[in-house]
Amino acid sequence: MKPAVLPRHGPRRAKLLVVDARGRITHHAAADLPRFSRRGDLIVANDAATLPASFAATHVRSGEPVEIRLAGRRSLAPDAVSAFTAVVFGAGDHRTPTERRPAPPALVVGDTLIVGPLRATIAAVHDHPRLVDIRFHDGVDEIWAAFARHGRPIQYSYIPERLEMWDTWTSIASQPVAFEAPSAGFILDWSTLRALRARDARVASITHAAGISSTGDPDLDRLLPLDEPYVIPAATAALLNQTKQCGGRVLAIGTTVVRALEHAARRTGEVRSGGGVATGRIGAKTGLLVVDGIVSGMHEPGTSHYELLGAFQESDTLETMATEAEDRDYRSHEFGDAVFIERFGGIGAEQLVTVRKGPLSRLAPGCSLLATGRQQQGASSGDLQVATNARQDLY
Repeated sequence: MKPAVLPRHGPRRAKLLVVDARGRITHHAAADLPRFSRRGDLIVANDAATLPASFAATHVRSGEPVEIRLAGRRSLAPDAVSAFTAVVFGAGDHRTPTERRPAPPALVVGDTLIVGPLRATIAAVHDHPRLVDIRFHDGVDEIWAAFARHGRPIQYSYIPERLEMWDTWTSIASQPVAFEAPSAGFILDWSTLRALRARDARVASITHAAGISSTGDPDLDRLLPLDEPYVIPAATAALLNQTKQCGGRVLAIGTTVVRALEHAARRTGEVRSGGGVATGRIGAKTGLLVVDGIVSGMHEPGTSHYELLGAFQESDTLETMATEAEDRDYRSHEFGDAVFIERFGGIGAEQLVTVRKGPLSRLAPGCSLLATGRQQQGASSGDLQVATNARQDLY
């Protein structure tokens, strides 16, 4: 599948491949996404903005140039910017495909890296010699200032033109915590959000530190995704749990949203609010507790993003999807086309219709907003804003 080579914001000119709950595949324009929403659906998006996470640096002990790509942290707190997990490349930049990049000099604990005006120390070397923990020794303000002046968005060779930071921000981007763009969110613009609301679907947000998608090293890529911190606002958690109780669907915009919501619900089946760190991989053997459908980018088989789709559909359906996408010239990677996949064998249209056909007296307490059509809009028109505002109290 060919990668998209130009930045894209919103659904214009993009394609949408749809796989319904029975495994049937159809093809549409990305702007048609709201047509596949239903009254009572809750659409959950990741509002993380992208950090400047790529830095030209010098490995002091050898004197050699390296590139550092920040890839993980344990907290989303704005002052928690001293310690990161990072992937280190040898000399070069994004214009060389990652799989052809030279290795960095041998890295050992205690090595110093110079990043602009900052000094960083390698605090640990992990199961791969290029995957390290680094610690900056400067103050928080100095670190943020250096990130802004000396950092760039992580970029890959299939995009020939230099990316600017704003190329990597979705329409709802908020706090800069993602290492790469939560790119499924590029399908959302304000006209799409209005169209979703017009169909009596609700929209809420979480914040999740989307990690790097590829290193070009198969052994290192097998370790992805790394552990990723997230925050779920109380307002979003309440909407999620109400939606599930009332027979509505939860639709995730992106794999990061799936990871966060499923991790937050893993103990009780209900989504808890607050911060957490999503661990492990989601795949065909994962029983989903919360998410009923996903909007994602077009991903190549064998990647962790593609494997996550196995939690929604059977492998033969995904293989057919990939073949049809290739045949119809869908574009992959962060600025490419999109898929909307309903969960096979999960909460289906029959269950949803049964809930909605019954009289209001049969609904669970608090479900009236999901059953009264446009009457809900006055009460919930600020869902996204409320959830976003509530997030600020959680860092």
